[in-house]
Amino acid sequence: MKRAFVAIFLLGSVALLAACPDRKSIAEVSANPGKYANKDVVVAGRVVDSYGIGVPGTRYGGGAYKIDDGTGTIWVIATEGNVPGRGAQIGVKGRVSSGVNWRGRNYGLAIYEKDRRYPKK
Repeated sequence: MKRAFVAIFLLGSVALLAACPDRKSIAEVSANPGKYANKDVVVAGRVVDSYGIGVPGTRYGGGAYKIDDGTGTIWVIATEGNVPGRGAQIGVKGRVSSGVNWRGRNYGLAIYEKDRRYPKK
């Protein structure tokens, strides 16, 4: 019984880890946009620019923010919820896309946000 539980736990852990994209540097994504186009990536850094609208306490809103990881910068498009403020340290999981236009502004290479994490305090 104990071996079956351990085997199921290990298989489940491997399946979860295999589904998570690896963290990439922004320089890596920017240097090879075709390799990452329409694929999920994880990047982390500090917010250096931020524009958005939102209704506090709800998921209504959206915007765009630029993050810098020390190797480069990339725009992140948030289609719902609030955007983080300048100076925030974050990790973002999302889909890479080039030629991104949002509300009349062209952001070039960008990430469509799927998930956002803040460091634990």
